[in-house]
Amino acid sequence: MLPALPDLPVRAALPEITATLAGAGSAVLVAPPGTGKTTLVPLALAPELPGKVIVAEPRRLAARAAAARMAALLGEDLGRTVGYAVRGDARTSAATRIEVVTSGLLLRRFVADPELPGTAAVVLDECHERHLDADLLLALLLDARDGLRPDLRLLATSATVRTRRLAELLGGQDPAPVLDVPARTFPVTVRHLPPLRGERIEVCVARAVRTALDEGDGDVLTFLPGVAEIRRTTIALSGLDADVVPLHGRLPAAEQDRALRPGPRRRVVLATAVAESSLTVPGVRAVVDAGLARVPRTDHRRGLAGLVTVRVSAAVAEQRAGRAGREAPGRVLRCWPKGELLAPEPDPEIRTADLTRLALDLACWGTPDGAGLRWWDAPPEAPLQAGRAVLHALGALSGDGAAAGVTDRGRRMAELGLHPRLARALLDGAAEVGGRAAAEVVALLDDDTLAAGVEVESELRRLRSGSAPGAGRWRAEARRLQRLVDVRGDGDDPAFVTALAHPERLARRRSAGSRRYLMAGGTAVELPPGTALDGQEWLAVAVADRTPGADHGRVRLAAAADRELAVRAAPALVTEADEVAWVRGDQAGVVARHVRRLGAIVLDEHRIADPPPDALRAALLDGLRTEGLGLLRWSDGAGRLRDRLATLHRVLGPPWPDVSDEALLADPDRWFGAITSARGRADLSRVDAGAILRGLLGWREAAALDELAPERLTVPSGSRVALDYSGERPVLAVKVQEVFGWAGAPAVAGGRLPVLLHLLSPAGRPAAVTADLASFWTTGYPQVRAELRGRYPKHAWPEDPRTAPPTVSARGRGRPGR
Repeated sequence: MLPALPDLPVRAALPEITATLAGAGSAVLVAPPGTGKTTLVPLALAPELPGKVIVAEPRRLAARAAAARMAALLGEDLGRTVGYAVRGDARTSAATRIEVVTSGLLLRRFVADPELPGTAAVVLDECHERHLDADLLLALLLDARDGLRPDLRLLATSATVRTRRLAELLGGQDPAPVLDVPARTFPVTVRHLPPLRGERIEVCVARAVRTALDEGDGDVLTFLPGVAEIRRTTIALSGLDADVVPLHGRLPAAEQDRALRPGPRRRVVLATAVAESSLTVPGVRAVVDAGLARVPRTDHRRGLAGLVTVRVSAAVAEQRAGRAGREAPGRVLRCWPKGELLAPEPDPEIRTADLTRLALDLACWGTPDGAGLRWWDAPPEAPLQAGRAVLHALGALSGDGAAAGVTDRGRRMAELGLHPRLARALLDGAAEVGGRAAAEVVALLDDDTLAAGVEVESELRRLRSGSAPGAGRWRAEARRLQRLVDVRGDGDDPAFVTALAHPERLARRRSAGSRRYLMAGGTAVELPPGTALDGQEWLAVAVADRTPGADHGRVRLAAAADRELAVRAAPALVTEADEVAWVRGDQAGVVARHVRRLGAIVLDEHRIADPPPDALRAALLDGLRTEGLGLLRWSDGAGRLRDRLATLHRVLGPPWPDVSDEALLADPDRWFGAITSARGRADLSRVDAGAILRGLLGWREAAALDELAPERLTVPSGSRVALDYSGERPVLAVKVQEVFGWAGAPAVAGGRLPVLLHLLSPAGRPAAVTADLASFWTTGYPQVRAELRGRYPKHAWPEDPRTAPPTVSARGRGRPGR
């Protein structure tokens, strides 16, 4: 029998919800935060079903809070009818009928045992947030309902009305019923208070908080992107006549509970995205929104994955604002300019996050490529392949594609509930340095918000002392991880364990005195100045993120390493090979060497005196493709020959060859024999490009070249004038007097391409341009004559140039020669 439930909007809809789920087997419930969907619905379902109701929450904080609220409504202690389970913490018993868990924990549990014995229904709360674990859990639950568990009831809840796709997924051929419970909300006024020029977001938020407190009553709920911003905002609010209370998922349970209870005086709750939904913060009358969120992003080109700060979507901004109007009229201050365009919805994590862990779960499920599953958004193929490649390197997968299978080691890694990289570090690190030492490092790497500095060893010392923020949380997680491996040992090598997690992030300094490093994966990173790692030759990088606008990453957490440790931690990355390559820069040319590498990092090298011909050819071609055929010797004659051949190819086509860089480099077999003796840049500069071009011609083309594209033309004065083939049409630049008597302009390419005449004054300056000489004599020449005969009176300017004798100079008219 249900206890007396609070009068929340969902309460009146409970009979319809339970009846719909019983009849259809699945349904979508749309209800804004604060309406009771997270707590009242499971309490109503449990008495009607023959088994347990599992509620999947996207965050640990929400799971604990929801379970505590339901237990309080029943008047019971946690762990009896209502319990919870999150990573490292659980309160359940044999009497538990409602269990609230995180999506990730339920996913681990479900992959290990797809039948979910004893479970009658799963409530997927806050599906609209589109977390990676939640999206995968939904796809696997639907797959299980199609086979193993057709009786399993699924209820998906969302705070948005955009649920058509979700209903289609749940219902299969017929969309699942959608139940809409409207919220009773109060009016909310929205104002924008953007940062002043040069003002940090924390300072702007603190200014907005003070404004919100001055303008009305009630508590203030503030949204910030992360823990660091919460700390800095707390400092900026020092001296405030109100309690400043942090709220984020990394806080101890007691501090989280404090933020969810009314206080003795006004409060300012500084929260991350955990307060957007699933949780109700009582007493809130004002919301201050920084307008930022921290989301996972993976840079596959650089091999960097982590959290980045982005502007929130319009949907998230609206949901945050709604928190101000749950109990009374409210006000919202947004710390960004009014009119700024926001994305309609947040990106689903499956499109942006590292998919290595998802790839392992899919392999354990028996569908390595995810084919056949009903996805809200299917995982992108390239990131999924990248994740599988990592799993192969870790020994978690064998085979490839649809035939890839999870190994026993892979299943063990999946059971640990860690990212596969960290699972590998824990398993292999424990074998080398002992379970405790490995667990302590992994606990730090799994929660890098614990780190206040850059150096892993100093951060571990700080946490071990117990005085650092989060030390208790870190110690509890390290003990939990240690119990999972239970390997005795007395080693302590944080760099080695870090390198096991991220072998491709082993990094070597570029040069003495530099803070720039090259990681084994090929990405450059820079060490912040003034750290204990200054001067280290080698680093085991744990965390590196992207530097906006820079061509390198930034080291956020790393340990001092050395060459021996790097080779020991990443033997699979060590390769030896002969390398013959074209190097760029001031000393560009072919370098032939035998190289031993750790990924992209050169360990040892020595020169090869006689490189293999095929490798040398490939390197020379790479140089020519990179820097162009200008590396060869282009005399004036070679350049003119290229222009003539290019003109004939354009006008007549084959067999006249295409002599552009692109065409020549696309088919080097036609001409590379002319440079087989070259071994470097200097040799290429001595190769006659003209000889290469002539070698492309057959004997017929070689014989016809001067006829079809002559280098010079004989004009009426007897001069042989050079033709310029560099443009679209060949150009003949000649003095006007030398072409008297010419009835029409000449043509090349067998008469198909008229020559463009650039007619010059006696001083060699342009006087006219024409391709129609007959027309020019009639219409253009009289004007030229009028303009120039006064300036050049010693030269001939006949009235009828078509019948006048040509001349080279003012004297000796008609005398040929130049």
